[in-house]
Amino acid sequence: MCGILGSVNFAFDKKTLALMAHRGPDDFGLERFSVNDHSVCFGQQRLSIIDLSPAGHQPMVSNCGNYVIIFNGEIYNHLELRSQLSKNIEYRGHSDTETILNYLIKFGINGIADFNGIYAFAFLDIRNQKLVLARDSFGVKPLYFFQNENSLIFASEIRPLKSLLNKTDLNKKALASLLRLRYNVSPDTLYTNIKKLPPGHFHVLDLSSKYPTSNTKYFAGKLPDINTSNRKVLIKQYGIELEKAVNRQLLSDVEIGVMLSGGIDSALVAALAKKHYKGRLKAFTIGFEGDFAEDEIEDARETARILDLDHYVKKITFSDFLGLIKECTRIVEEPLATTSMIPMFYLSQLTAHHVKVVLTGQGADEPLGGYARYKGELYHQKVPEVLRNVIKPLISFLKIKNEKILRGANSIGVINIIDRFIATYEIFSTDEIRKLIAVEDNLSKERISYFYDILDCKSNPYSVARMMALDTRMNLSDDLLNYTDKITMNFSIECRVPMLDIELVKFVEALPIGLKLNRKHGKIIHKEFAKTILPESIINRKKKGFQSPTNKWFRDEMATLKQILLSNNTPFSKVFNQVFVEEILNQHLNGFNKEKQIFLLISIYYWLEGNE
Repeated sequence: MCGILGSVNFAFDKKTLALMAHRGPDDFGLERFSVNDHSVCFGQQRLSIIDLSPAGHQPMVSNCGNYVIIFNGEIYNHLELRSQLSKNIEYRGHSDTETILNYLIKFGINGIADFNGIYAFAFLDIRNQKLVLARDSFGVKPLYFFQNENSLIFASEIRPLKSLLNKTDLNKKALASLLRLRYNVSPDTLYTNIKKLPPGHFHVLDLSSKYPTSNTKYFAGKLPDINTSNRKVLIKQYGIELEKAVNRQLLSDVEIGVMLSGGIDSALVAALAKKHYKGRLKAFTIGFEGDFAEDEIEDARETARILDLDHYVKKITFSDFLGLIKECTRIVEEPLATTSMIPMFYLSQLTAHHVKVVLTGQGADEPLGGYARYKGELYHQKVPEVLRNVIKPLISFLKIKNEKILRGANSIGVINIIDRFIATYEIFSTDEIRKLIAVEDNLSKERISYFYDILDCKSNPYSVARMMALDTRMNLSDDLLNYTDKITMNFSIECRVPMLDIELVKFVEALPIGLKLNRKHGKIIHKEFAKTILPESIINRKKKGFQSPTNKWFRDEMATLKQILLSNNTPFSKVFNQVFVEEILNQHLNGFNKEKQIFLLISIYYWLEGNE
């Protein structure tokens, strides 16, 4: 797990690379190569996890000298991949980096489809004059780039790119989409000239001519052919696949821990990890001072006791809450509406005192149907068309303030499937966005449509399965996994997500929809398997999610929020209509839960301030 930085025809030095030293404090490397009169520079900051010796140093050059790689991540099946290579290869060590370098040499870039892991890498083929950038199937690891007709710069984070570029203008179309969806869909960022490589894609730069040409392609494996007739057999097989996924992700030469919430997902991961982990497994939990429903410490403490884990907890207060939002916005580099990044900051800080690698239960809800919006999509199919158009005005007339009900009412009358998905996701409506920044959001539909097509969603007869497939590769990548990577790596921690193991997700996505969710329950097969290894007290707990109690805090601190967001002569005031911003703040005071909207506005405020 590391930070990578590279360029074509664009010079940088150790100082620029050191901007990502937190991603890899154990070692660094910087080398230059010449390819057909193009200057290629590769740099890497290393967090040593597998093969702690100098044999894992990067940039890593092949024995023949014709190939080079810089790699961020872990390949959990690398020993299996290594077994498919020639016995005559003289390996310098046992790192997964050396395995995939040789695997790409033998099988070419299409060999990436065989990688089971989390990764972003750059592979330089000097002989064939090509540079390849690649990002894992679910976008666990980030990869940003700038490209013009003659140059390319890429990095694990935005800050090195920004430091090298003379100008980075605000992308207002992307801002409108951010306000709509709560995150920026790849390839967009809020910078007009900085892009994100989408998850599951590789970007090939051809260096054989004076002006390099490029193309970006999506890679994906086929779903497995499984017998879906026997429910008991499938539940047992799910457990086998999940256990294999967790066991694979215990691959490490350093100690591993687990981030433990009060819920079933992290409890399952912890239980299976403990079964195979050779040492004492450490677990980490964050809670909140005061009486908040979001606090999960007692539930997690019971789980840790049942599983016999070494449990570390910390209760936090938010005496400098706004300062922490500012710091998280700096770390994550992209404003988000997701309040759970605040407890993630403290959880990572706690974890970093004890281990370098941590497992989480993240990523279960999207492929397994754990969110309320999926049940809402199932209800949409059952509501008669004549009733769909009267629900929204009825909810408005009744002055209902529940956010989930309002979202469902907004979407239920929408016939076009992508428009309906957007209505389900949206933080601000198109009308609200126009009032806020006087820009129309046309980008969100375009980006979702792209993934809808490349995933061939239309071939799936279940609209809810289409939504889940999109979320697994979009919302996760650019929201939850984005802030998780940035914050954990800020504390030099490698965060692994066994629920997104590629083989496990392939199995899950091939299952009958009824084994994943119905109109009453989600994650059905997940919970059925859990009953075989966890007590009912854990399985039947009410789902809390990994949230922070910002709803109340924003009401308590409203005067401060108004002072910040409504101040004149700030970068924020030059972009946003503050009259309508104040209206949103007042809606929160009047009982409408606008914590996500306010969190996003505050994040954008600090982002604009930091980019002035």
